[in-house]
Amino acid sequence: MLTIREAKFRRSRLVPVHPTTTAALGAYAGRRDRQYPQARSSSFFVSTIGTALGYGGVCHMFIQLTTAMRLRTATVCPRIHDLRHSFAVQTLIDWYRSGVDVAARMAVLSTYLGHVNSVGTYWYLSATPELMELAATRLEDSRGAQR
Repeated sequence: MLTIREAKFRRSRLVPVHPTTTAALGAYAGRRDRQYPQARSSSFFVSTIGTALGYGGVCHMFIQLTTAMRLRTATVCPRIHDLRHSFAVQTLIDWYRSGVDVAARMAVLSTYLGHVNSVGTYWYLSATPELMELAATRLEDSRGAQR
């Protein structure tokens, strides 16, 4: 379980994560604590000098990484927020494809994304043509079953 403290609107939440994520975060924490035994920040992720990461620095590094990976071009400019959006949309697509009750699971996705309620999460339902097609098919199937 991952504890996210004082995120957006100073809210905290618990988010379940896969054991491989837990292991990777634990390995990072071990290396960080060996490198910086006297904490200079209460942040989990720290800079190369042991201080809290600033948003601008994280964005700058993301630009460098996506450029080095050749994901960033003159016309394609990925943003960190795009990872969050892709996660949300892909999760919804996977749920629709596997026949999951999406409405029942929306609160789970909202928690992962840090939304106060599911209303903000439902925005992702209009995000891609594939997702809209899956949702429309599900709706049509449910209406046919009700007749």
